[in-house]
Amino acid sequence: MADNRVVQGRMVTPESLAELIEDDDVMDAEAIDDADRSCPDCGGDVLSVGYMPGITEFVTGFKCQNCDWSETDRDD
Repeated sequence: MADNRVVQGRMVTPESLAELIEDDDVMDAEAIDDADRSCPDCGGDVLSVGYMPGITEFVTGFKCQNCDWSETDRDD
């Protein structure tokens, strides 16, 4: 997949997408991927990104490309 993607009308890198999901800085992020699911709020396409918010935690985050909806695998 591409390194950068468009989310809510702006180009994001894996790190900036992870920061949108986390609402804070992250240490590192993997490549952005399609999540193969639809947004529960607007039905838009959802992206996923794996990232490290801290040194001891790895999280997979999900973000809609069209609206503010996001979640992480911590939410389960």
